[in-house]
Amino acid sequence: MDDLELHDDLFELSREADAKKAAEASVPSNSYWKDSWGRLRKNKGAFAGLIMIGLILFMAIAGPYMNSHGFDDQNLEHANLPPKVPGLEQISWLGMSGTDIRGIDQYAAKDVQDYYWFGTDSLGRDIWTRIWEGTRISLYIAFLAAALDLVIGVAYGSISAYYGGRVDNVMQRVIEVLIGIPSLIVIILLILVLQPGIISITLAMVITGWVNMARIVRGQVLKLKNQEFVLASRTLGAGDARLMGGHLIPNTLGPIIITTMFTIPNAIFTEAFLSFIGLGLQPPIASLGTLVNDGFKMMKIYPHLLMYSSIIISMIMVSFNLLGDGLRDSLDPKMRK
Repeated sequence: MDDLELHDDLFELSREADAKKAAEASVPSNSYWKDSWGRLRKNKGAFAGLIMIGLILFMAIAGPYMNSHGFDDQNLEHANLPPKVPGLEQISWLGMSGTDIRGIDQYAAKDVQDYYWFGTDSLGRDIWTRIWEGTRISLYIAFLAAALDLVIGVAYGSISAYYGGRVDNVMQRVIEVLIGIPSLIVIILLILVLQPGIISITLAMVITGWVNMARIVRGQVLKLKNQEFVLASRTLGAGDARLMGGHLIPNTLGPIIITTMFTIPNAIFTEAFLSFIGLGLQPPIASLGTLVNDGFKMMKIYPHLLMYSSIIISMIMVSFNLLGDGLRDSLDPKMRK
């Protein structure tokens, strides 16, 4: 063998190596996001929450146009009518027959020919239209507040962690001051100064709402900035903006998305609370909080005024929390089996 020249024809792959190579070739490669989506789909609770969110968003867009009643159309002759739905009015236990708590058919008593699927309020306005219009406004406020929290929090946290030293020390003292002030007091004071409205409520929630996002991003960037791939990119000449925008922030997307999913229901609850205490949106604008506030006053006599808006708020809160929990598990590489 010493006199022979070694070349590939003298060697052949074993059957075991061929089988292993074929098995590797037959397995499709999965990206991080594709693998995370696969784990999310297997989580029944999170996927149910995702479907519920999609349904609520669809109804918030299309719901107000499903009948001929405007959200602020008043008809005092149709005031305080209970719910009545065609096809379901014969099933008494559903509460969709137009009969009030005393057993009186208010539609027959007032000679009303129209159907109000969720009933009407004290001014004769259609609750169905007002609930979905209010859902649209509440979701708009929540998504806008979450987007501003995302932008401010990610920028502030990443800059603080990346530069470190005195810059990080000063920026974290600012966060500690904001955390020390009760956020509800800041929100109420700002709304009193700016007058209640969509923009003022959103700005009031953003003033302290971005702090949690900034702290999470800072922790993630501190963990990543000294790793080898960042050092390699810096060695190849990448600048600060390239390192943060191309490497550090993309590698923190998992915690960012999860935090945003929990920010949205918190913003909806805050808006509903402000409207409930009279500091939210003013009539005739409807939101879920104003509808709950109106229904609470007459809950014992006309329970339908409170019931449906409360159910929608509960569905939004539960669905976003289920989706947030599912995203936390699916985006965590440690959960991969």
